[in-house]
This record gives sequence, structure tokens and C-alpha cells, in this order.
Amino acid sequence: MNARRLAVLSVALIGALLSTACVFAPPSSYQKDVSGDVAKMSEKAIATCGAGNVREVNSKSFTCK
Repeated sequence: MNARRLAVLSVALIGALLSTACVFAPPSSYQKDVSGDVAKMSEKAIATCGAGNVREVNSKSFTCK
């Protein structure tokens, strides 16, 4: 009888563990300030390409016309 109770308890415990939802997300303090990075890259792009000659700028790179 004890073996059957243990089996039922084990199945119930495993079912409960498998039915829980785990969400992995970065903490709210992880948000990076991308606008500051774009502003810095824009300054570099203007210095390199010249005013009016910048085609595209993002937080990691830029392209000249």
C-alpha cells in the first residue's frame, strides 16, 4: 500500500512541476540606452562623412553616401 501511495504522490509531484510556467527575461534594469549610442554614432558619422553625406546610422555602424 505504501508503494502505491508513493507512486501516486510522485506522479502528482511530477505533474505539478511540469505544469508550472517558467519565464526567463532580463531584469528591467537591463534595458540599454540605444538612443545614446545612436547619438554618439551620428556624431562620428558626421565627422567622418561630412554634414549631409550620411546615409544611415544605427547604434553599431553608419554608412556614407
